[in-house]
Amino acid sequence: MSISSQVAARCCRQIVRPSAASLRLSSSTYLSQRTRRWQSTEAEAAAPVNPKISQIVDQISTLTLLETADLVATLKSRLNIPDLPVGGFAMAGGAAPAAAPAEEEEAAPAAQEKTLFNLKLETVDAASKAKVIKEIKSLLGLSLVDSKKFVESVPKVLKESVPKEDAEKIIETLKAVGAKAVME
Repeated sequence: MSISSQVAARCCRQIVRPSAASLRLSSSTYLSQRTRRWQSTEAEAAAPVNPKISQIVDQISTLTLLETADLVATLKSRLNIPDLPVGGFAMAGGAAPAAAPAEEEEAAPAAQEKTLFNLKLETVDAASKAKVIKEIKSLLGLSLVDSKKFVESVPKVLKESVPKEDAEKIIETLKAVGAKAVME
């Protein structure tokens, strides 16, 4: 057994089997810890609370489950609160409806200035097919067989959402090896 495995085994034994002294907790220690926790929550609850809010909380706490559901539905309709998905994304969803009109206004000019393009391989010269296959292999990271199948099935989308500068470079590279590609 190597030294590192001996050390690992010793550490595991210590983690798995803690000493008996660490497991012993006197009842007085346990009770004092619980009392401190209870007193801290009591102190937080003793903070000044608006009497109007306190009265509302008292009234809500006497409601049944069905009455509480009716209360929630009434508050949602009266205060125009949208239904949010249950879970961790509820807070993120709340901000989206307010920002939606502003995003729509910004989306209109952005649609005019297209920055991402899809590249489509349209034709390949038969004489330079081998060069095109090698270039497609390097561009897409495909195997030689997959690259050959790709080139033989033109017209086909080569890449999606490519920035304009990169798309123009790829088109020039493919044009140099004997293929025709276009930006869509």
